[in-house]
Amino acid sequence: MAADCPCGRVDAAGRALIHGECCGRYLADFAGTPASDAEALMRSRYSAFVLERADYLLATWHASTRPTELGFEAGVKWLGLEVKQHQPIDATHAEVEFVARQRDRSGRAVRLHERSRFVREDGRWYYVDGDLK
Repeated sequence: MAADCPCGRVDAAGRALIHGECCGRYLADFAGTPASDAEALMRSRYSAFVLERADYLLATWHASTRPTELGFEAGVKWLGLEVKQHQPIDATHAEVEFVARQRDRSGRAVRLHERSRFVREDGRWYYVDGDLK
């Protein structure tokens, strides 16, 4: 049986989307399948964090703010994602507000609430930066 997508997106009937039909297609084919909008990119980046796909995270980070490397904290368990708002600013800029929940290796629950900024260049969306709330 195919796994549900870590991003938690559901279809019109409220059923969880399968990873391969949701974020998995972006992670599997970065060059040929760009995210359709800033929200889809943000969701795919959350899935990449869950799956520890630093290659995808770095490739979808805008060059102006991209770190040189990316590591993952051992023992973190991602618990879910809630997209609060997707706001297109214009054809090449958008913001997405989200809450991502995780449990750290000590068992403490952590909420990451961020308003992220995205830019579209050459038909592809990139994460630029964000403000924690």
